[in-house]
Amino acid sequence: MCLVALAVAAPAVPAQADTGGPGEVPRDFRGAGWALKATGKDAVRFRGLAAVSRSAAWVAGSKGTVLRTSDGGRSWRDVSPPEAVAQGLELRDIEAFDERRAVALSIGEGEASRVLRTEDGGQTWTESFRNTDPRAFYDCLTFFDARHGLALSDPVDGRFRLLATDDGGRSWQALPATGMPEALAGEAGFAASGQCLVAAGPRDVLIATGGGAVSRVLRSGDRGRTWSATESPVPAGDPAKGVFALAFRDRTTGLAVGGDYRTGEASPRAAAVSSDGGRTWRASAAPPPAYRSGAAWYPRSRGAALAVGPTGTDVTPDGGLTWRALDADSYDTVDCSPDGGCWAAGEKGRVGRLERR
Repeated sequence: MCLVALAVAAPAVPAQADTGGPGEVPRDFRGAGWALKATGKDAVRFRGLAAVSRSAAWVAGSKGTVLRTSDGGRSWRDVSPPEAVAQGLELRDIEAFDERRAVALSIGEGEASRVLRTEDGGQTWTESFRNTDPRAFYDCLTFFDARHGLALSDPVDGRFRLLATDDGGRSWQALPATGMPEALAGEAGFAASGQCLVAAGPRDVLIATGGGAVSRVLRSGDRGRTWSATESPVPAGDPAKGVFALAFRDRTTGLAVGGDYRTGEASPRAAAVSSDGGRTWRASAAPPPAYRSGAAWYPRSRGAALAVGPTGTDVTPDGGLTWRALDADSYDTVDCSPDGGCWAAGEKGRVGRLERR
């Protein structure tokens, strides 16, 4: 998620949800679809995405690749960190403050997990964290504001591990594990879209999990010092199943998507909603028909949101209760900026911007 989107409140006069008839696309998305923006990176899979505006976005992916556009995707500047390219790092999350400042996360065991930061539009990068614990595997980043942020690792010694920064990602410190509930056997976060850790306001933050006997959402109201865990209705019980992405419109209203990421496997009940800040969850009445790895709220609408995955994009007019197909193209992650710019990214260098046709 792009950092600047966190400060956007719901509109003073919310748009009325228009569900349409059976099979119809909701009003907010009628006539809209993903317009491909050629990146020239067909061998790269982009799972990190930060939408700054309708004209500006960052994407990060495999082979240490980072691209940036400032003209709506008509052209892309390759601003990949040289060391990340040389070592073939997997960049799975990127959080942008604006067109010049961004923080990227590479994933993997041991020293493959790193945090990189730029202040000059990607011309130069500084490594601000390198994991030295072979048991840790970092999945996602999130920021509350321009200074405060967190990075999430899979459990170490039976609890999820968190890093915190209070200087915009220039330095990181591990938080005490005493406030974190014990992890379930096999439980982990999914580094699929940069959305397994999300902020929901200036202090609230949530973690999506899978792989255990049940999927869970962990919630903190004090920037990660103490946590509570809630079971999600999204099926788990397998290393490939659970909640893959969270999206919160504000402190209280959120949605979760996921499923089974294995090709051809069914993903029933793979979406859920919360109206109390993630304390409780209920299954979507009409979820997406397949696994979805990313989700984002549509700006300027109280109930509209998008969910993406390898088999297509679905949209909801009612805050995630019901979903309908919008597009069949493959995307892994999605993000929307406050000015109404929605972007999606995925395999084969694919990047799209939501546009009226």
